[in-house]
Amino acid sequence: MPHFTRRGFIAATVAASAVRAIPMVASRPAARRILTLVYDKKLGMMRAIDRLVP
Repeated sequence: MPHFTRRGFIAATVAASAVRAIPMVASRPAARRILTLVYDKKLGMMRAIDRLVP
């Protein structure tokens, strides 16, 4: 295993994340994410509902 400095480790982590994230962003159609908070009586607490709207 290569010896990483703190800067090298952070740079490698950011590069690996970018490689995974960029194709998903490029292939995704233009859609908006709508986050709605609702009160769920059965659970007795707030719940988040996430929807994609074209």
